[in-house]
Amino acid sequence: MSETVFFIIALIAGISMAIQGSLNSVFGKIVGLWEATFVVHIIATTLVAIIIFILNLNKGDFSNLAEAPWYTYLGGILNVIILYGVVISMPELGVANATTIIIAGQVTTAVIIDHFGFWGLDAVPFQWIKLLGAAFLAVGVRLMLSTG
Repeated sequence: MSETVFFIIALIAGISMAIQGSLNSVFGKIVGLWEATFVVHIIATTLVAIIIFILNLNKGDFSNLAEAPWYTYLGGILNVIILYGVVISMPELGVANATTIIIAGQVTTAVIIDHFGFWGLDAVPFQWIKLLGAAFLAVGVRLMLSTG
């Protein structure tokens, strides 16, 4: 696939995150935070089960589960932390402000992960232009969070 396709996929993921966070926040206010988190994960698990077992779109092998390093299983815990953070912060900060802070945290952490190649990922060396990008991101965050 071309780089453009991956850009579009990433854009759709970003759009989906803002919509999902908004919907989950509303849902959490109606049924409760942890209840909404539970239901959202059941729906997600059901969809993934359909994709793997009914649509047969899987390319993996569950027999390799024991070969995965222990820390790779932390994604499930992080998923709950992410969902909780989104659901609790969006109603208080607004969708745009919460998403701005979330993205700033994601990008900053991603630069660090890239540079060091954590968890066996390919290292992407730090470039000073990325520091300029981070500075612009910080200015953008400040502008988004300004009330005046």
